[in-house]
Amino acid sequence: MIVEDELHARTGLTELAAAWGYDARGAADGIEGLEMVSDWRPSIVVTDLKMPRMDGMELLQKIGELPQKICVVMLTAQGSIESAVEAMRSGAWDYLSKPVDPSQLKTVLQSASRQRAAELESAPPTIKVEKNAGALGELIGSTPEMKAVFSLVEKVASSNVSVLLTGESGTGKELVAQALHELSSRRNKPFVAVNCAAIPETLIESEIFGHEKGAFAGAQERRGGCFELAEEGTLLLDEIGEMPSGTQAKLLRVLEDRKLRRLGSKVETPVDVRVIATTNKNPHRAVAEGQLRADLFYRLNVFNIQMPPLRAHKDDIRAIADKMIKDMNEKHGCSVTGMTEGLKARLEAYDWPGNVRELRNTIERAVILARSGTLGTDHLPPGFGRTQIRDTRIREGSDTAVHVEVGTTVDEAERQLILKTLTSTLNNKTRAAEILGISTKTLHNKLREYAAEDGDVRDAGDTAQ
Repeated sequence: MIVEDELHARTGLTELAAAWGYDARGAADGIEGLEMVSDWRPSIVVTDLKMPRMDGMELLQKIGELPQKICVVMLTAQGSIESAVEAMRSGAWDYLSKPVDPSQLKTVLQSASRQRAAELESAPPTIKVEKNAGALGELIGSTPEMKAVFSLVEKVASSNVSVLLTGESGTGKELVAQALHELSSRRNKPFVAVNCAAIPETLIESEIFGHEKGAFAGAQERRGGCFELAEEGTLLLDEIGEMPSGTQAKLLRVLEDRKLRRLGSKVETPVDVRVIATTNKNPHRAVAEGQLRADLFYRLNVFNIQMPPLRAHKDDIRAIADKMIKDMNEKHGCSVTGMTEGLKARLEAYDWPGNVRELRNTIERAVILARSGTLGTDHLPPGFGRTQIRDTRIREGSDTAVHVEVGTTVDEAERQLILKTLTSTLNNKTRAAEILGISTKTLHNKLREYAAEDGDVRDAGDTAQ
């Protein structure tokens, strides 16, 4: 917060702080500033010394009496050393001489931010932690499998080490990453998530590391990447195994040196970011197959949290579904009160190949259909459970088996296997990719090749995400 009675100076400093990524607001004098502090609770207050109604020294004193800790930076007239010394003795965190040098202001704000982050490490976390009630933030579960996850999250959250989250698609890896962020001292800084599988190879380096103007065709201005956006916060790299090998090498360098170089730049920029990575693959197999660099894997895998599939903790399904019903009521303006025992039994009998994400889609559809009252089995999608039956056939090698004759090329055999698997999952590409042991990105690329060859395959969206 900027407290300055001179309008142009207040506006300029507020806009400057906002341009650096701070949530910045302005107040015209000490009284207005004190009211704003009580309502807004900023981490840093930059205040002028001489102001009408209430000056900076009185504001500093009033802020010191508040329960929350706030870093106060005093603006003093140039050469007024006595005022600066008095302000520091009265509890000011730092001071700047007027007119304010922008570079000095930026340095002071960064230092104050780090100070507040260190103080917050010992403060009560903002995330809701109810282990006995089976909840940690948005994560729900009281089974031993989920309690083990909760325990690991709480142990590693306060550190600054990298974390590798592994497990099948839809098991809640991003929710764990958010919980790690909210339980850390970085909770008041940005949480930035990047899906490595969704960014074209030609753009991923620019997206993550940023670029300078003219670095490549179309780079009309300098742009900070995700590392810079997440400065002093947390960066989630989702599906790290889909990142190109060259980009993985550059990422490793940033993790080791804590410095990055934007595309087209000759200058290295220091970064202070905690990195969390996820993968739905077996990381050791991904390393063996060359999809994940071994050195990057060991650098990221300082701490590993394995997310269990939903079928491994079915006793949590009712509690998870109840929480989802509340969320969907709020999202869609509905008033569903619960589920019938018949529906609960159906949900628990299903193996959920799409895990918690598939359960969420199922509950959301049911809530929208019902609008109010109790959810029953009639609110389930048509053919609910059919995919599970077909997957069983694949394992048993029944009528969905692929028969390859001698003389068939490897490419043609692969094509038959992919199309047969896609048919067996009712065109659910996410599930088909899991069965085949490939990424959804690879599957989409294969389908595009087949479509280009004969037009028989349409690269439609997943029926279940």
